[in-house]
Amino acid sequence: MRHMSAMQVARLVKADPAARPYYRALADGVRDLIMDGQLPVRVRMPAERHLAETLKVSRTTVTSAYDLLRERGYLESRQGSGSWTALPDPATSADNPWLNSDGDGFLQLQAAAPPASTSLIAAMTRAVEDLPRYGMGNGYDPMGLPVLRERIAARYTARGVATRPEQILVTTGSQHAIQLVMGLLVGAGDPVLVESPTYPHALDVARHRGARIVPVGISREGWQPDLVAGAMRQSGARLAYLMPDFQNPTGALMPDPVRAAVVRAARRSDTLLLVDETWSELALEEVPETAPMAAFDTDSRVISVGSASKLWWGGLRIGWVRATAALTRRLAMFRASVDIASPVLEQLAVAHLFDRLEETRAERRRTLRASRDALASGLREHLPEWTFTPPRGGGMLWVRLNGIGSTALTEAALHHGVRLAPGPWFGLEGTLEGYLRLPFTQPPAVLTEAVPRLRAAHHHGPLGPPHPSDSLIAMV
Repeated sequence: MRHMSAMQVARLVKADPAARPYYRALADGVRDLIMDGQLPVRVRMPAERHLAETLKVSRTTVTSAYDLLRERGYLESRQGSGSWTALPDPATSADNPWLNSDGDGFLQLQAAAPPASTSLIAAMTRAVEDLPRYGMGNGYDPMGLPVLRERIAARYTARGVATRPEQILVTTGSQHAIQLVMGLLVGAGDPVLVESPTYPHALDVARHRGARIVPVGISREGWQPDLVAGAMRQSGARLAYLMPDFQNPTGALMPDPVRAAVVRAARRSDTLLLVDETWSELALEEVPETAPMAAFDTDSRVISVGSASKLWWGGLRIGWVRATAALTRRLAMFRASVDIASPVLEQLAVAHLFDRLEETRAERRRTLRASRDALASGLREHLPEWTFTPPRGGGMLWVRLNGIGSTALTEAALHHGVRLAPGPWFGLEGTLEGYLRLPFTQPPAVLTEAVPRLRAAHHHGPLGPPHPSDSLIAMV
């Protein structure tokens, strides 16, 4: 079907005539049809005048509904060609629920970023003391400061993967690292394998590269090696993006035998593995010991990415890539098209924070475990119809909803002062509507306050006008 008549849309859309404002209810109804697949993508919608006449409302009402759908990314219009249904790009949609503004009064449950560790201030103080020694040069080191590269390499070696500093490239966060690797190695049309669900901003990078995204499903229980191997082989994947350590958003931990099997499969299909280890240091209880995926690599196809953001603080925009020395040099030259180097002061701070790694891991284990348990307990009490498996590490619950889609719940939650990240943002083409990612990186008191609001949003929907702020900032 390439065109919907006004009569067909009016018959399908479920918008209460008494709802106020009606244009918003109409836009929500059309969006729900698109998300449910009842209204296909790339179908031309009826002209505003015709739909207004059929619904017996003013043309201004339909125009406002179409404007809201365009703003949210569910409608595209071209002068003289009409309006067509669409799915929003998570990177640009104004309806993106990850985006927030601190201090706007919302409870921020769309971002899985913990507050700063208690060791941050001392490390920053020492970094400021060190800074004059680095002020004689120009401050640009595309590879990263040697002192930090040495600390990162030493940590990999301690984890069982012998690593030299020249194998480390310091980046401005893990997202920057992913962007550099895909920017250098992935071209338009190249197949890129991703987990489903997966980290949304990695999907953004792949889309912007023009890659052909190939999803492979995983569950709370984790990965099926034969499915991953089959997807790599059948797609001819140039690169596979994987998160084996407390996967975002499921929290799954890949055991060593599966890691070895996936690396062997990648070798057979000649697929590069981009392994995101952002959450690797955040086990919250005793878990089976696992080695980095690079430990199973025999032909330099595993490229590892790490970050300071989850362990120490999101405001430290420092990440890294571990690869061969030759590839890190290529990445350093390529980064000139993105930036020149990472901030010196923050690199020095992270170098000092490595001295307090175990202390910080213990702190995170204590605080995140308390928050996880508070959130899980609240959900079991107030929303027992929602199901989840508390992860043994990481920072989020992957919740299976019951009786409501996560996009509709996210809309309703805004009316109760809570920002959420619904399931479809972690998948492709509107999938995962029945899931919701709930981070437990906030203090227990915040999560305890949030759960009754979620219950109200689930059972009663939006009550009253939405919260006055709609300001937007990216989520992690």
